Amino acid sequence: MGVLNVTPDSFSDGGQFVSIDSAVERARQMQREGADLLDIGGESTRPGAVPVSEDEESRRVLPVITRIAAEVGLPISLDTTKARVARAGIAAGAAILNDISAGTMDREMLAVAAEREIPIALMHLPVPPAQMGWSQAAALKEEASDTDVIETVVAFLRERVAAARTAGIALENIMIDPGFGFGKSVPQNLELLRRLSEIKRRLGGLPLLLGTSRKSTIARLLGPARDAEDPQRVAGTAATIALGIAQGADIVRVHDVGFMARVARISDAITR
Repeated sequence: MGVLNVTPDSFSDGGQFVSIDSAVERARQMQREGADLLDIGGESTRPGAVPVSEDEESRRVLPVITRIAAEVGLPISLDTTKARVARAGIAAGAAILNDISAGTMDREMLAVAAEREIPIALMHLPVPPAQMGWSQAAALKEEASDTDVIETVVAFLRERVAAARTAGIALENIMIDPGFGFGKSVPQNLELLRRLSEIKRRLGGLPLLLGTSRKSTIARLLGPARDAEDPQRVAGTAATIALGIAQGADIVRVHDVGFMARVARISDAITR
């Protein structure tokens, strides 16, 4: 899954693809590099990000989805927590919903996926990004929590899968995401990776989406990095992708598609 953020403030590629033409060209590039699907987002989910309105998010993503759906030919996942944006995005050509809140930030989201009969990814999110400033995020990452992160993630996702089923979403249209990096300490993120196969098994073997690309846990393990595109973060991401696939990840959400597609191909050859 290639990441395409049409935002000015995303932690990694913010501001790079805000024009429609640049976004479409980036989509074509990721297709050439081996992406199987594209994840398009119009609102940053980094800690402390300023929330955007439904109208602004729609303004950012809808023209891009329309062009990419017509010109590129890869399935499009829409990264949003807003039901109205989701409905419009599906009408424009999105085929998958990726909701980092698992339908908790907008209770109509699950109904949209059910009505349109399309897949949805449900992620574990302990605290909405807008409610977590950089200082709070840093504190969480510094303090090893006594909470069993696996039990917390499994319980949350089990409840959200049940909610999705109650809303009328077919089981084959549900994916799960443990939420690597979202409100979790470095030790908790590593525990997630070590026990991905357990999470997947305890949630009935549902397809598992893993998003570790360039995240700060990697930088903290490897030492100071200039920015999110630092080669250290790319190399560290590759390790998480390989080990994540070995633990059962079915979809990996990445910025560096060409590099990670090769990592995934070898990991699949060995483990599957």
